[in-house]
Amino acid sequence: MRVNIPVRKSATYALGLLLAAGAGGAFTKLSTQQKPNPDSQYRLGPDSLPHEGVPKGEIRGPFVIQSNVYPGTQHTYWVYVPAQYSPDVPTALMVFQDGQAFKDENGDVRAQNVMDNLIYRREIPVMIGVFINPGRTPEQTEPSPKAGWGDGFTNRGTEYNTPDDKYARVVTDELMPPLYKAYNISKDPEMHGIGGSSSGAIAAFEVAWERPNDFRKVLSNVGSFVDLRGGYVYPERVLASEKKPIRVFLCDGRNDNRGIGRGGAYNEKRDWFFQNVRLMKALTQKGYDVNYAWGMNLQGQKYGGAILPEMMRWLWRDGPVSTDPNDTVERSFRGAAKK
Repeated sequence: MRVNIPVRKSATYALGLLLAAGAGGAFTKLSTQQKPNPDSQYRLGPDSLPHEGVPKGEIRGPFVIQSNVYPGTQHTYWVYVPAQYSPDVPTALMVFQDGQAFKDENGDVRAQNVMDNLIYRREIPVMIGVFINPGRTPEQTEPSPKAGWGDGFTNRGTEYNTPDDKYARVVTDELMPPLYKAYNISKDPEMHGIGGSSSGAIAAFEVAWERPNDFRKVLSNVGSFVDLRGGYVYPERVLASEKKPIRVFLCDGRNDNRGIGRGGAYNEKRDWFFQNVRLMKALTQKGYDVNYAWGMNLQGQKYGGAILPEMMRWLWRDGPVSTDPNDTVERSFRGAAKK
């Protein structure tokens, strides 16, 4: 199955410029072609914005966990607690890599708003959200909207882009225990989702691939399944391995990094769009529950942010539902839990 999301096209336009040509007052008319920015077509919709009357979840933190998997590093994370959360009821879980970017109130995703709105309307289950940053040493700068995502000054590249099980161990062995201690999170892996953008997306896929008994839903935006640290190997791994019980939504853009280097030399292992399509085909051939959407976007979160609500609906589409017309609870919005 795939979601067909319409893309509005913007034609190139010519801008006539009149330039003075000498003291005689003659003018020359020039016409230049200016291409539209591929990201200009994507913007956040109502599901990604706060609305009056929708109970607003709380973001708690920052919290810090020390890493034994990557000695000397630590991971900062924040926890989104929906207004509907009750400690008496096991809840779902969604973990986002590069957490600072996903929770940025002025950013391209604003995942907490999406969860507020979709939980309220019963379009996804009540869920705890976790926004975790890549590991860093205490002396290194924390990734942030101003400081950057961490490439070059944190452990992001090693953790996220290396196709092994080490980052999966960070999530399952170091992050999950304090979460289970603080919140009533379901132990059912079908109730656990994980996602990210770019290197954070391949990291999310790696966690579910290596630990399908802990995470079964993957949200991948412009995933770096390329040769940064060997991440192009996953299509072959998918085809060579027994099918795993994971569900995956991939999205990328035709104007993502396309592997064309200096002098025009092409390297398919560094072509983000090509490698995302390769992974989609491998997952499809193997019979995975996979969905995908290809936009016109560049590398980044413009397209993924715009369609995040649809990605979340699809990933979490099989939650329990009542068809009883007299079920007044099912037919009402989810209000805030009683304290």
